[in-house]
Amino acid sequence: MSSQEEQLGKLRQQIDQIDQQILELVSKRAVCAAEVAEVKQQNPGSDAVFYRPEREAQVLRSIMAKNPGPLGDEEVARVFRQIMSSCLALEQPMQIAFLGPEGTFTQAAALKHFGHSVISKPLHSIDEVFREVESRSAHYGVVPIENSTEGMVHHTLDMFRNSPLKICGEVELRVHQHLLAADGVDLENLTRIYSHQQSLAQCRRWLDARYPNVERVAVSSNAEAARRAADEKADNVAAIAGDMAAELYQLNCVVDSIEDQPDNTTRFLVIGNQLVGPSGKDKTSMLISARNKPGTLYHLLEPFHRQGISLTRIETRPSGMGTWGYIFYIDCEGHYGDAPLQRVMKEVADEAMELKLLGSYPQAVL
Repeated sequence: MSSQEEQLGKLRQQIDQIDQQILELVSKRAVCAAEVAEVKQQNPGSDAVFYRPEREAQVLRSIMAKNPGPLGDEEVARVFRQIMSSCLALEQPMQIAFLGPEGTFTQAAALKHFGHSVISKPLHSIDEVFREVESRSAHYGVVPIENSTEGMVHHTLDMFRNSPLKICGEVELRVHQHLLAADGVDLENLTRIYSHQQSLAQCRRWLDARYPNVERVAVSSNAEAARRAADEKADNVAAIAGDMAAELYQLNCVVDSIEDQPDNTTRFLVIGNQLVGPSGKDKTSMLISARNKPGTLYHLLEPFHRQGISLTRIETRPSGMGTWGYIFYIDCEGHYGDAPLQRVMKEVADEAMELKLLGSYPQAVL
């Protein structure tokens, strides 16, 4: 046996031993998670909460802070994310509704946040996701809220006006748009390119340069675009979608990452039925219905400045209650239980017609 083979043999033995230790520790963690579920279920009259977003965020942040390397912080956190997902499934398998169909970026965001040990429920519209969670047919829902290139998803904002649901978390997903086509498609003579209107907008300059005369057809989702590209390959069509859709519909990624902005990112919200406790690094979202008078916006925002609270987003939507009436959607740093934010909310509530707390939740970890 050569010296190299001998060294490799010893290293492989070490890896096998380490793998056995990892397996034993993961199993111990799973047993502990099952015992946690038993403790929570001891009081039959209580409504046990198995998933704690704030606790999960704290654990992942701690792991990233203590990571000794050589694996990157996010790589290590993703490993623990899946371990936690599997252990939570022992306590209570969670059903997660998302804006479908399967293969969308929203599904990718749901799996990134909750791990792969959940039961995912694709639905046809944002309205359906809200209804599914409100009726408790799903534990949580995942919906898009904004894209760094194209801005806010107003339909999601508008759903919060009359919904009792709270925001329990956020997910940031780096979005890569790919040009997909089935085998045999002639890329030089495409007849149509299918995609969601947001994706077509995110790739506008690339399409103008490469396919200025090809018809662009907006459909309900990127996954639907991929399905059509697979079904209509005889018509020489293509789709713009992501990796999950390409794999699901067995399409070739003929050109990858065609988005105009290299840092193209979409933010998603996790919606549920309960308020979330503080994690130490949180955001708070609220809707404010303002009186139509001079200086309204200044009076609404000035308390945030005075209390040293940073605003991360402010969006204006028509109120639907009279001409030129508006509702402000505000994201800010901090938890609604923090004293400075409590003072701000009291002042704003006195000034506004209505203030609706949408929730406080951990800032995106991964």
